[in-house]
Amino acid sequence: MAEEVKDLYSLNKLKSRFTMVDFTLLLNSMALLHALPIVFWHLCKSFALDMARVLSVDFGTKRIGIAVTDPLQMIANPLKTLTNDEALPFIKSYVQKENVETIVIGEPKHLDGTGSGPQESLMNFVRAVEKAFPTIKVVRVDERFTSKLAFNALIEGGASKKQRQDKSLLDTMSAVIILQSYLEQKAFGNV
Repeated sequence: MAEEVKDLYSLNKLKSRFTMVDFTLLLNSMALLHALPIVFWHLCKSFALDMARVLSVDFGTKRIGIAVTDPLQMIANPLKTLTNDEALPFIKSYVQKENVETIVIGEPKHLDGTGSGPQESLMNFVRAVEKAFPTIKVVRVDERFTSKLAFNALIEGGASKKQRQDKSLLDTMSAVIILQSYLEQKAFGNV
């Protein structure tokens, strides 16, 4: 009984020192602590939405594969495969909707470093992109072996034989590999 009275006395003593203002401040700070994760999430979300994406192009004479990063520029995602005539209008439309800071265009090369494939068509496309987007940085990246790497990635990913024969899927995966290569070069300061 003496123990209970002592605890009650301590509680009353504490209550007398703990004013209503203190209690209100405590409740407000507890509410703030509960709100912090929500506020932090909204800040991160708005920060990520303001960041620009990087778009990559796997240029070919028949089809063009396109890939894009997430807003934080950490992950390369396949976007679409288009015909050459559809590519520039699609990129223009995409850039109007999304904030894009860099367009990476794969440049086919031989083992000795000389250009391979349709160099004139590629250069015309690069010039058209640079003209259409004068404020966006256009970077050309070596795309040696990307088709082979894309094909192997499809095999490892469990794609069926029919899916592996789909050239548009291969072009989009090549664009992803080009973009991932650019992101890695950028991370190590090689771009």
